This record gives sequence, structure tokens and C-alpha cells, in this order.
Amino acid sequence: MANQGMKQRRTKKIKKFTNRMSSRLLFVFSVILIFMTVLIGRIVWLNHTDGVRYEKKVLSQQTYTSTTIPYQRGSILDRNGTVLAYSEKVYNVILDVYYALSEKEYAEPTKKALINSFEGVTEEKINKLYEEKKTSRYSIILKSISYEDMEKFKELAKADKNIQGVWFEEDYKRRYPYETLASSVLGFTTNDNNGNWGIEQFYNDTLNGTNGIEFGYMDSELKLEKNVKSSINGNTVVSTIDANVQRIIQDHIKAYIKEYDPDNMGVIVMNPNNGEILAMASNQEYDLNKPTDLTPFFTKDEIKGMTEEEKMNFLNNLWRNYTISNSIEPGSTFKPFTIAAALEENLIKPSDTFYCDGGEVILGTPVGCSKRTGHGEITLTQALMVSCNDALMQIVEKEGAKLFTSYQKYFGFGGKTGIDLPGEESGILFANDKLSKLDLAISSFGQTFNVTMIQMAAGYSSLVNGGYYYEPHIVKEVLNSGGSVVSTNDKKLVKLSVSSTTSDFLKEALLKTVAEGTAHGAQVTGYEIGGKTGTAQTYPRAAEEKLLSFIGSVPAKDPQLVVYVVIHNPKKVEKKKQSSALATEEAGAIMAEILPLLEIYPAADSDGAVTNTGKGTDNANKESTGNKENAGNTENSENSSNQENGQATNTQDNETQSSNQDTEQQTEDGFPVEGSIDPLPDAIGDNAGDNATADDTESQDNNSEYNSSGGND
Repeated sequence: MANQGMKQRRTKKIKKFTNRMSSRLLFVFSVILIFMTVLIGRIVWLNHTDGVRYEKKVLSQQTYTSTTIPYQRGSILDRNGTVLAYSEKVYNVILDVYYALSEKEYAEPTKKALINSFEGVTEEKINKLYEEKKTSRYSIILKSISYEDMEKFKELAKADKNIQGVWFEEDYKRRYPYETLASSVLGFTTNDNNGNWGIEQFYNDTLNGTNGIEFGYMDSELKLEKNVKSSINGNTVVSTIDANVQRIIQDHIKAYIKEYDPDNMGVIVMNPNNGEILAMASNQEYDLNKPTDLTPFFTKDEIKGMTEEEKMNFLNNLWRNYTISNSIEPGSTFKPFTIAAALEENLIKPSDTFYCDGGEVILGTPVGCSKRTGHGEITLTQALMVSCNDALMQIVEKEGAKLFTSYQKYFGFGGKTGIDLPGEESGILFANDKLSKLDLAISSFGQTFNVTMIQMAAGYSSLVNGGYYYEPHIVKEVLNSGGSVVSTNDKKLVKLSVSSTTSDFLKEALLKTVAEGTAHGAQVTGYEIGGKTGTAQTYPRAAEEKLLSFIGSVPAKDPQLVVYVVIHNPKKVEKKKQSSALATEEAGAIMAEILPLLEIYPAADSDGAVTNTGKGTDNANKESTGNKENAGNTENSENSSNQENGQATNTQDNETQSSNQDTEQQTEDGFPVEGSIDPLPDAIGDNAGDNATADDTESQDNNSEYNSSGGND
């Protein structure tokens, strides 16, 4: 019985692992597993999104130092690989004051070594650090020393073991090896690697990289344990600029400034078949390595007398890119656009003729042509050749304000071209409902509205390349630090501006304008060049200051290059003698130098001999080339070729022939047909850079001051 009782008691102590208990255990295990999963997930997420911050927070509980590892900003190259801007590795001198004072024998040798090795480091500076920052582990003593200077100090430290606590931090300094070359295109950087103006600003994020960091942990024996996160260097930008062409145009501008002292001057060289800018410059150039240096422009006393605001105003104007940021009245260089619009709308035909009697009277106001006695009956081609205002006013009357302004916008005026540079302006146009008949007439030959040089270059390119409007651009491609292509800026077709028929007509007419008309000064021996001159009176009109220009393409029938030259108020030229010839001859001189460089060579005839299609800038003879390649062209049948003597046979009537001779005489005198010019009223048009809007300008219908528009070729 006793044994049975013992067995029963033992049986009662043994408990079975019931299903309920199993469920509870499984539930607890599941909760723990879920909690651990969430916790691990949270840790992974924090490490991924905010790991560096927490890492720094942990490190802040220890004795440590951290150093930024700077990235290298990408270089800027020209189209041929010439380095225009790069970041040179330099070194900052860092003093660990705490360590330099940790032993008595370290302090003086370290101080003397720093003073003797680096210019600008004084005893007072080191003593101040010793006194005020005894526990500092990171004090910058000097920035941007060279590798050679760093190595000299290291050799000194090797020779004297008591020189302690000095180390060197890598950094980069922006360098521009050609100083002023393409300054308005490249721009510059501040000390924090932020670009100002030009490519440096527009492509700032592309050129910049990402800093790395080096954590230094000091153990109990003052040994440094390092943890490094490497930096990522910036990308390299390959521009469309040709450094040699850029240097040539800048040299020409400097020489021109010295001789004629213009208020402003700009030159653009562009590939009309893809929108690439080969060169772009103005009279404002500066040393990119010292962008805030005023000494090249003012004396020391003048600089001392300037306020900070005056200094900044001057610098902002100096850094400004005139060719994209200033608006100008284009003058007669706009006439091809007026004609193109009328041709596209079938309002005129290439074979049409116009009678010029010296001007038009519009709403009681006489608007004169450049030739006061009139050109007589002329063809559409001749209207461009002799730059006849009267013919253009007759053409624009057929267009009307609404059509004219719509084509202005369609050709890219009144809006930004989209060029990849900061600071582009849109220009100023009249709204069609505020464009009076008088304003419309004057607008036909390029006054009353403002455009930018880049708008003109892009629009003109489309007129002569078959009608393709390409977005102008300054960067060709982007490379990574290893040299591989990251992205390319291929030509971007924005629109078809005109038909090929209109483009072909304009190329022929503009060729004759250079060969036989007002733009003869742009001729270069052996080359066929097409182009148009312009002379616009700037605001205020009473000042009689002029903006002289030429825009042209070469070869005329298959353009590979567009050159646009603008000169504002050359002060060393008597005002009455200021004419577009000054800009035209300058364009010819530039083209003569850059065409062979760009491997654009003179055309050769069937016998392999060079064909001279013009007088040339160095051979201003009176012979006509006869336009050999145009013989038999029905649109230009007035000039048939005499191939035996190279002279043209004029098929026009005596009146037209007399008109052409009169024109030739004017150009031979060095004063093309824009000749005598009466002032425009102040209210018509504005000077470059004026901020007024055309919409706010009152209609000039009843402006009794407006006697003539002769301010154009």
C-alpha cells in the first residue's frame, strides 16, 4: 500500500506538455522572432539611410579626429582636348597643437620649422595658437602650398625628431592656364567650388564630385587608427570651343579696341549645321585666376576711392557675356529674316521687282532709304545687295504686323535660345497689337526691337543651312574621371524655320551681297562668302551713336561656318564716318585667319586652280567675279558670267546700272550705302541692355520728330 501511494504521488508530479502550453510557447517565440526581425530591419535601414550620422555620434564619445578628403573638380577642355580649366592638387598645413605641446622638446623646434619653411607664418601666430588652443588637434596654419614645399618640410622633420604635430591635408585649387582665354565662356569658381558665370556655373553639379572623409581614432598610446571613405571626383566637360579660334578672335578684338575704342564689341563663330559654338568673345576679358582683381582696369588710388557697391557693379559687368546677356537692335542684318517670312507665305517671289524712290511716307512721317535719290527698279536679290530700306518696307506692308511678329518669334527672337550658359536674355519685341504701321516699317530693317547676338547667329544659321534651326550649345560631351563618355550633346533640331527653296535663294542673294554689294569688305581671297551688313542707331537717337554689324557664312553655298561681328560706337571714328564697313572688314580679317585653321579651304575649279570669288580683303580691285557658278540661274539672270575675262556682263537697264555704279562709288569711298544717316527718334528702339519692354512703348504713329530711318544700310 505504501509503495502504491508513492507511485501515485510520483505520477501526480509528472505534467504533460499540453497543446495549450505548446501554443503559448510558439506564440512567445513568434513575438520574439518578429521583434528581432523588426529590430534587425530597423538597424539595417538606419545604417543605410543615416549610418554616417550615427557613426559620427558614436565616435564623438571617443578621442578622435576627422578630416575631409576633397574631391577633384572636373576639368574643362576645348573641342581638341586642350585643357582650359583644371583643379591642381595643393596642400594645407595643419598643426596638432595638443601633440606639439605634449612634450617640452617639441614646441620650439616645431614653431621654428614652420616659421622658416612657410612665408606668412609668423612667431606671433604660432604663440597665439600655443596659448589659446592648447587642446586643439586641428588648426590650419597655411592653405594651398605646393607639393615641393610640403616635401621640403617633411625632409626637415625627418632630420629633427622634435618637429612634431605637423601634417598636411590635400586640397585642390582651380587653375586657368590661359588666363583670359574664353573668360566670358568659362566663368570661374569660388573657394567653395561653386561656379560663377559661364560653363563653371551652368555645369557646376556635373563638374563637382563628392567629398570623402577620414576618421582618426586615438588609442591610449596616442596611435592613430584610420577609417577612410574615399571621395568621388567630378566629371570633365568637353566644350565646343576651339582654343585657337578663340584666341584669334580675342586678339582681333583687343587690336580693334586699341585702334577704335568701341563701347562694346562681340564676335560669335558658330557651326550652322549643329549649333556648336566654336568661339565667343567680347571686349570684356579678365584673368580667370584673379577674377576680382581690379588693378588691370584702375589705379590703386582709384580702387581705394571706390565703394564696395561700385566695385561689384564693375565686376558684374566685367563678368557678363555680352553675346548672350545684352540685347541690341540688329539693323539691316535682320533684312534676310523679313524677306524669308514673305517668301514662305508666298507674298513675294524671288523674281519680283521693287521701285525705290528714296523712301516711304508712312502716316505723314518720311522714312528714308540709305540712298536718298533712290535705287530705282531693283530685284529682290538687289534689295539685299544694296540694302534697300524702301523695298523692305514694301515687303513688310504685305506681311502686316501679326504675320511679321509671329515670324519674329518663330525665328527665335523674343525668347531664349536655350544655350547652355547662364545669363541669357530674351530680347525685346513689340506685341503685334501695339506695332503701329510706322513701327512695322522700321522693324522691317531691324530697328524698334532688340535681339541678342546668339539669337541672330542661331536664326541666321537656319536661313543658310537649308532651314534647320539647331539649338546653340557650348558643351560637346561629358567624361567621367576615367575618361569614359558619360553623356553627349548631339545637335538638337528645334524646328524647320524655312523651306530649302527659300534658303537656296537667300544663299545666292547673300553671296552677291558680299561679292558685289554693300558687304564687299568681308571677302577673302579664294572663298565664296555670303553675308549681310547692318548699321543701327542706338538709344538715345540724338547722340548719333551706331551699332555696326556683319553676319555671314562660308562657303556661301554650303555653309560650314557662321561669323557674326557687332561693334558699338567706335569712339575714335568720326560719327559721320561710322559705317558697317568697319564690322565687315573686321569679319573678313577674322575669317581669313580662322578658315585655314579650321580646314575650310578655298574652292578649286575643274583645273584644280583656286577660284577667287571676290576682291579679297587685301586686294580691293574693281573687278566682278561674275558669279560663275550662278550663270543661267533664272532668279539671278541679271548677272551672266563671262568666263574668259572673269568680269560680269550687266543685263539690267540703264537706270539700274546707274544705280549700281552709284552704290559702287559709295563703297569705294570707304563709306557703304548706309552713307548719310538721319537720327531716329529717341522713342524708337532702345540701346543694348535696356530693361524697358516694347509693350510699354507708346505708338510712334504721330511722332513728328521722325524724319528718316536712314540708320540702316
